[in-house]
Amino acid sequence: MSRRERKQEREDGRKQARQAAKDGRKADRKLARQEKRAHRRGRRRRDLALAWTTIKGRRGGFAAAFIAVLFGSAVICACGILLESAQSSGVPTERYNGAALVVGARQDLPVEGDINPRFAERATLPADRVGAIAGVPGVTAAIPDTSVALTVVTDNGAAGAPDGGPALGHGWGSAPLGPFTTTQGRAPTGPDDVVLDTALADRAGAGVGSDVRLAVGSRVSTFHVTGLAALSGGGLDRQAAAFFTDDRARQLTGHPDRVAAVGVLAAPDTDLDDLADAIRAAVPELVVYADADRAEAEFLDIGQTRSALTELALAFGGSMVVVIMLVVASTLALSVRQRMRELALLRAIGATPKQVLGMIAAETTVVGVAGAVIGVIPGIALASLFQHAFTLFGAIPPDFELSYSPLPLLAAVVLCVIGARLGGWLAARRAARVKPVEALSDAAVEPPELGWLRLAFGWLLIPAGLAAAIVLPLVLPGESAAEGAASSAFLLVFAIALLGPRLLVGAVALLGPRLNRASDVSGFLATANARANSRRLAAATTPLIMGITLAAAQLFSATTADAAAQEQAEAGLRADYTITSSSSGISADVAAELRGVDGVGTVTPVVRSQAIAMFLSDDSPQYRPYAVQGVDPAGIDRTMDLGVLHGDLGQLRDDSTVALSRLAAGTLDAGIGSTVEIHLGDGTQIKPKVVALYEKGLGLGDVTLPHQVVLDHTTNHVDTSLLVSAASGADAAALGDALRAAVSGSPTLRVDDRSAFIAARGEESGDSAIGLVLNGVLLGYLAIIVVNTLVMATVSRFREFALLQLIGATREQVRAMMRGETKVIVAAAVITGSLAALPALVGTALGLTGSLVPSIPPLTYLAIVLAAALLGWSAIMVSTRIAMRPLPVEAIGGRE
Repeated sequence: MSRRERKQEREDGRKQARQAAKDGRKADRKLARQEKRAHRRGRRRRDLALAWTTIKGRRGGFAAAFIAVLFGSAVICACGILLESAQSSGVPTERYNGAALVVGARQDLPVEGDINPRFAERATLPADRVGAIAGVPGVTAAIPDTSVALTVVTDNGAAGAPDGGPALGHGWGSAPLGPFTTTQGRAPTGPDDVVLDTALADRAGAGVGSDVRLAVGSRVSTFHVTGLAALSGGGLDRQAAAFFTDDRARQLTGHPDRVAAVGVLAAPDTDLDDLADAIRAAVPELVVYADADRAEAEFLDIGQTRSALTELALAFGGSMVVVIMLVVASTLALSVRQRMRELALLRAIGATPKQVLGMIAAETTVVGVAGAVIGVIPGIALASLFQHAFTLFGAIPPDFELSYSPLPLLAAVVLCVIGARLGGWLAARRAARVKPVEALSDAAVEPPELGWLRLAFGWLLIPAGLAAAIVLPLVLPGESAAEGAASSAFLLVFAIALLGPRLLVGAVALLGPRLNRASDVSGFLATANARANSRRLAAATTPLIMGITLAAAQLFSATTADAAAQEQAEAGLRADYTITSSSSGISADVAAELRGVDGVGTVTPVVRSQAIAMFLSDDSPQYRPYAVQGVDPAGIDRTMDLGVLHGDLGQLRDDSTVALSRLAAGTLDAGIGSTVEIHLGDGTQIKPKVVALYEKGLGLGDVTLPHQVVLDHTTNHVDTSLLVSAASGADAAALGDALRAAVSGSPTLRVDDRSAFIAARGEESGDSAIGLVLNGVLLGYLAIIVVNTLVMATVSRFREFALLQLIGATREQVRAMMRGETKVIVAAAVITGSLAALPALVGTALGLTGSLVPSIPPLTYLAIVLAAALLGWSAIMVSTRIAMRPLPVEAIGGRE
């Protein structure tokens, strides 16, 4: 063998040796990882087994945490179902059931990174886009649809949709979209012909050959029924339909050059996804609806319901997640505090902090998973209750169905388990950190000091909450200040939760001598007990304080806003009479006719809608919906007082001018001469100049535009109301009779005094009613937790009660001691909770009205106080009797 070959052989040997060593190290590392994973799995199994054993032995101690998680999971699950339903639910299409696709204008404003706000009115599309859609390959027909609200006037009143609303008139050319076919008679051919759907004809008592009176707006005309039509494959559950000739239908809408939607008929073998993409490419500014989404193009309220449910579920669900995590953490803190003797013993015999934390983590995982999984069952029922309540208050349509899938249930379980783990970790930190030598002494006597980090955060949150409540309304204009003030209640509740023991010691020192006689043994024991066990009482009292604070803040913020709006509406109306419609509105030409009635001084037509305004926040565009009214500025000072602060309402001329309320101007950072971006009810964008600022926006609308500007961009192009003031020297009673005579030809119009206008403002309380429903759920959850924690805190003291009886106290003295403690706890919770809510209420009143005095109905506040007292008193005293059932000699040796 040559030298080179021997050298190569040695090199190969060294390489093989290095590779073998490398493979050996890799194998060792792999084995070590496997052993480590096996060790972790074994440790987890041991932790879970130990946790299960502990839970079985301490069912009562873990019941409170289980209940908190269970009901929290139910609420989060219900909110998740609402959120999912907002994305996927709807109602079946009816008139467009025969269309393969439906093309319409965009009904929302696209906003990057946020929920797209919906337009309040129907956005229509130019009639000339029908040809562009019809020219797309694969489209066999593009059929335009027009809609106009109408009512059939009968001898007994009026007939319309099944729900009592107006019917909709269409051109007979759109009948194939149903498809609708005549069951009797023939199609309309003349301008006075009409075809009614069979159900509407039955409600109106009409038949083929009869004449019917139809009110479009408030104008009543007579039409001849030439036929009856029915929807193939089913009936009309959400609407009623009347068909005219296409020319007559376009004329009745008032905008013959625009259509509501375009139904697309396609060849039988056409791929609808490809066809939809082709139509989007041909008319990119429009929206193509397919399958179940066609109902969103047909029914305007479906898209609005989806948007409202999304906002509601996210806002309320997010708040509830925070509240639930805080409550679960507080409950687990009390549970861990009651086990300090056991945990102290574990530390004293050598358990490491990591092992203690691992054990508690396993326990909270078991409790959290069990409570969260079981909680989704009542969560499904709660979502159904939400649906019925929202339907009752008109927030969602009665036929809007909820969607159910595993996703909301899984989200509720995950969030609740995370909350339980986090709460358990926070509660167990001290038990895990304490030195073994100090552990047993700490378990016997509750340590009075709080951690410096907890104290620091608690004391920092108090000025932060006060600043949000009081300072924001002083330095920040607009609604944002009031909203920030309302949220300050959460900051103060967090501060109370962190500083609870300190605050409770102060409350006991202040209230104890006043509520309990110091010379009385029971009173002395009650005060001493409360002072010595401030941590335990703070953990038990926090949910009660939270309930009082949030109840007062939420309810009285709403009453403050409602009272301000009602006061502004009453002060802002100067008209002697108001004219309203019981059906689809007031025709725009009625105002001009009434100006010629004897005794009439001024007639101001008012059309109400909603607008979306854009403003910048940190250089980022934000959008906010506002109530908008269109008025005729001529003589408006005789019918309406907006409380003008700056500028002149007389300068309202066209879509280049606008008047804003003080609050809206503050939010939009606008003043006299500023230009603001506004999207009208149908999405039309205008950029008017601000010509006036006024005060009474809450009662009369935050945005005021010229009458015709708003009217032209509403769905039905009719007035909401007419405000009439008498001429100087005219007899008001005679004027009322003259007005009733003038509108007698329009059966849908009603003449009322000024109180009807103010009362109508009170009927616009759907959002307030929804707020009450949601607050009721929140307060109901907190009430359950209050009883839960107070019972747990009291029943766990059976050894203390037994010891007191063994050293000579009577059972009545022990109960008297607990009555004394209950007085202090309830009084401290009521006072602390009320004080925590007060800054938020003052800030809300200051931001909305400039006043420091919120509207607090005394009876409502008394109900909150009595409910808190009843919950606290009954929970503590009933559980005291339960804890004292065993004989003292038996109870003193019982397990914790």
